[in-house]
Amino acid sequence: MDFKKGNQTTVTEFILLGFGDLPQLQIFLFLLFLVIYIVTMSGNILIIVLVVTEQHLHTPMYFFLGNLSCLETSYTSTMLPRVLAGLLTGDRTISVTGCIAQLYFFCSLAGTECCLLSVMSYDRYLAICKPLHYTALMNDRLCLQLAVGSWIGGFMSVSIFIFMLSQLMFHQPNEIDHFYCDFHPVIKLSCTDIHTVEVADFISSSIFTLPPFLLTLTFYVCIISTILRIPSTTGRQKAFSTCSSHLVVVTIFCGTLILVYLLLDSDAPRDLNKVFSVFYVLTCLSTPIICSLRNKEVKEGLRKPLLRSFVFYKN
Repeated sequence: MDFKKGNQTTVTEFILLGFGDLPQLQIFLFLLFLVIYIVTMSGNILIIVLVVTEQHLHTPMYFFLGNLSCLETSYTSTMLPRVLAGLLTGDRTISVTGCIAQLYFFCSLAGTECCLLSVMSYDRYLAICKPLHYTALMNDRLCLQLAVGSWIGGFMSVSIFIFMLSQLMFHQPNEIDHFYCDFHPVIKLSCTDIHTVEVADFISSSIFTLPPFLLTLTFYVCIISTILRIPSTTGRQKAFSTCSSHLVVVTIFCGTLILVYLLLDSDAPRDLNKVFSVFYVLTCLSTPIICSLRNKEVKEGLRKPLLRSFVFYKN
């Protein structure tokens, strides 16, 4: 597995320590993550099916919500199966290539989510602030361009620094004190100069996460300003209800992202970092469900097939 280069041992696989220091909780954690995995996959796939099959959900808002559900199923496939396998079998090894691949997809999907949330806020901005021009402005072509641009932007945003990271060599000890391959725990194991990689990471993060966040903030300032100018209370409540769930998602996503990657830096207590990282992953996985719970159209789309199935069963 290992080979020597000079006086330095270079490793080809890492050990994800995860929650190994809590052996008495392994079964509980496995069952907890398994339930979360099943519920998340089922909920997001259900949303995707509804958006595709129900004609009244063929609108820009639900098109972007379907994209968000696709994003979260990808998050699930990137993170939880490896965690579940480690908890079940006790094998916590992961190859360096596999670790970097997991980091690439995790960072790419985070960047894509930043872009998608910004696009969804733009959609709500047009719907509330420019209702007479909404249909003309937010047409099918623009929706497709915004969605494709979000995915391409997210995956391109980390390509350079992930490529640079893949060129590094790593030394013993090869233990990552985390349950997935995160940037800071991985980079600390490198036995080569990491300054350039850190600079590339900072630049790509600044370019592809800060502008979408500022755009989202700007759109919601305009949205809230417009809502407050609506004379009737009923009108204000109706306008706010169309974007309240998305605003909750943006707040949770950005809040946990800032907490985990800015406030809780590499010098923070390792257990605290793990706890908030779990919270970050869970909130990311639940965002489409939060978006859908308060939408009457989604509930109606879910009620119809259930009602048809019930009638078919009775007959």
